[in-house]
Amino acid sequence: MRRFALYVVLGALPGMAAVQFDSIFGDGMVLQRNREIVVRGTTDSPKEAVTVSFNGQSVKAKCKGKTWEAVLQPMEANTTGQTLEAKQASGSAAVQNVVVGEVWLASGQSNMLWRLNQTPGNPQTIAGSANENFRFYHSEPKVHTNGVQYDKALLERVQAKRMYEGKWAVSGPATSSRMSAVGYYFGQALQKELGVPVGVIHASLGGSNMLAWIPRDVVKKEYPGCQGGDWVNSKYASAWVRGRAQQNVGAGGDFSLHPYAPSYLYETGIEAWEGFPMAGVIWYQGESDAEILDNEQNKKLLKDLISSWRDKLGNEDMAFLQVQLPRINDKSKLRAYWPEFRQVQAEVAEEMENVGCVVTMDLGSTNSDVHPPRKVEVGERLAATALSMVYGKEVAASGPVIKGFKVKGGKVQLSLENAEGLKTSDGAAPVGFELAGADKVFAPATAEIKGNSIVLTAAGVKAPRLMRYGWAVFMEPNLVNEAGLPTAPYPASDGKIAKKKKDKKGDKKKDKKKRK
Repeated sequence: MRRFALYVVLGALPGMAAVQFDSIFGDGMVLQRNREIVVRGTTDSPKEAVTVSFNGQSVKAKCKGKTWEAVLQPMEANTTGQTLEAKQASGSAAVQNVVVGEVWLASGQSNMLWRLNQTPGNPQTIAGSANENFRFYHSEPKVHTNGVQYDKALLERVQAKRMYEGKWAVSGPATSSRMSAVGYYFGQALQKELGVPVGVIHASLGGSNMLAWIPRDVVKKEYPGCQGGDWVNSKYASAWVRGRAQQNVGAGGDFSLHPYAPSYLYETGIEAWEGFPMAGVIWYQGESDAEILDNEQNKKLLKDLISSWRDKLGNEDMAFLQVQLPRINDKSKLRAYWPEFRQVQAEVAEEMENVGCVVTMDLGSTNSDVHPPRKVEVGERLAATALSMVYGKEVAASGPVIKGFKVKGGKVQLSLENAEGLKTSDGAAPVGFELAGADKVFAPATAEIKGNSIVLTAAGVKAPRLMRYGWAVFMEPNLVNEAGLPTAPYPASDGKIAKKKKDKKGDKKKDKKKRK
């Protein structure tokens, strides 16, 4: 595993032992509460003992060559910034203002990368962003995938895997502007509700595909034909991803070192965090992979990504909260299969333990902009889902969910969950429902709210057999519950509620005891 050292000896003279922490340990960081913490670093004098001290603990590190690691025992949340110190006889290194709380990882493509200073209302938000108990590690991409050919300097940076530069920071006007907007709103909302320090680690890249975020050993085993530069011609590379890689690298270039190459972004943005305890991941990605109409392929990619991250990060029950693709008013082929990809995301959440899917159909663009501006609600919905699913808080975290339906003559009656106070946001009749008969030709349905249920009829469909909801690239949904949260899309179904087994791959049964 590749690691970088940032901290130097305090007061050491030339030639003396230089004990250092790995780069992920920095001033202002947050450590995960109630978990063992493995602290790692290097030294120029491996024969000297290394002692790590923090929060009343003093632990002798195990050394292997010039690397060392020490294990701190689980700690309760602590808002008082303390010093994490590594000592040898000839020198020491220190990380200042370290707190203990909840740590989350934010990743994905451009909508997760979208900065706070790019978001509407940002001057006021940034000015009021000071919060000693909200901290973040922002990995700034130094290479992007804009539609240009890389010059020599960028190619060298990509080849050297110097993709990101990052450090820990305490949230404030001087530090928050380049933070992921979704990560920022998520972290601030979570911190406010939990009352403990929260740290968000961010690493994402615009246009990135899932394969780039999957570890190399998993790619080698599960995705043959994707080794080296061959991935660019594989079935896993969408036309857009393939075309952008070709633009960036140029004729005769090495595609194995493009940022979208298999495992490249995992190795440059995530790998350094292996074994570092975290409560969960928030994930906003799919726009690139959704170009490929292959639900089984996309489900496998997403499940392998989740399972491998849980394995590598050392948390088999780690929560993984996805942002379901929103609406977009774009009739191009590039967006044509977004309804199918939303289905993939929902099914993975249904089939895997501790995986959530946050509906954002109502928050997307009303034009063809793939970057919808409403990041506040996205972050806050992710936080509500985390509070409910991970921390056992009684908060409104989901809109209505269709669980099935019954046909009575020419009418269809829906069964819904989380439908208390069912209503429309605009006072009009619910939109987005469709019915079909045995011919499987769908027609728009008229919907009527009946308490916490919906009754549907459709002109020309006298004997309904199938129903679907929100099956469109773009729509303006209006069916919400009393919390104002939108109804989740529902794929074509005959109304029977299928009991799906939880996917055991990379997962264990969810711990029923929520974190306090």
